[in-house]
Amino acid sequence: MAAQPTLLQGQPKDLGGGFTVRRLLPQARQRSVGPFVFFDHFGPVTVAPGERHDVRPHPHIGLATVTYLFDGAIHHRDSLGSGQQISPGAINWMTAGRGIVHSERRPDALENTTLTNHGLQLWVALPKALEECEPAFEHTAADAIPSFSRGGHAVRVLVGEAFGARSPVKAFSNIVYLDVTLAPGEAFELPALAQEMGVYPIDGDVAIDGTAVPKHELAVIAPGQGATLTAERPTRIAVVGGDALDGPRFLWWNFVSSRRERIVQAADDWRNRRFAAIPGDDSEFIPLPEDRPLPAAPPQASQESVPGKI
Repeated sequence: MAAQPTLLQGQPKDLGGGFTVRRLLPQARQRSVGPFVFFDHFGPVTVAPGERHDVRPHPHIGLATVTYLFDGAIHHRDSLGSGQQISPGAINWMTAGRGIVHSERRPDALENTTLTNHGLQLWVALPKALEECEPAFEHTAADAIPSFSRGGHAVRVLVGEAFGARSPVKAFSNIVYLDVTLAPGEAFELPALAQEMGVYPIDGDVAIDGTAVPKHELAVIAPGQGATLTAERPTRIAVVGGDALDGPRFLWWNFVSSRRERIVQAADDWRNRRFAAIPGDDSEFIPLPEDRPLPAAPPQASQESVPGKI
């Protein structure tokens, strides 16, 4: 008999300007699922003309951000000079490596348009050997993502490989990230695609091996196991996972690293404005959250975390 999944409730986090997200990772009970160390679900939120829920320029190290929209539009800019409007169904993969700065704003061309923004932003901890790699940015259009029907269920392979299809998004470790719409009353057999996996119902309740999982709760499946999923109505879910991390990680503010001293250095670099600026978007400077202590040494089998994001 399959072990029951661990259920995690999201915690509301205000990113500023009234923009609130549900944060599923990290939590005290579960620091990561595979290499995913951060999981934010934002929206649906309606943004009227003249309103802005911008995420202002802020730095990252040691991770990759993965942004995916169900609805709406966001304009990404970064210190490499990248500028890209994110549209529903596309994947934005930004590798921070040794350091990058980016912003996520309302597209100027849509200033007078009412938007409903809805999506996920996840962070992937880079393997230790690549934590200090060169920063990079990659956009994969929606029509390049493998999409197909399996047993009546609509499947999109956003990152990694599943059911014989492989995403063109370049990852640095074994990762699985799926967008699945479950057909009502039909069982969806999710094999053990990775060592660690989690299932997140986005717009409806599901059952996983008979265990009820309410929408907006992350169900972490027992390591190495697959699961049978059912829903009473068409329900969208995200599946995330991958190989377990190659060691503990520190998370503080927007920084991820296997080394505490690297977090301290990144904080000092941001405080003294040593990070590269975003061309054309460098008029705002957000100070460090000085009231938060830097993390202590992590335990052997998990990650120490003082989470927070602009």
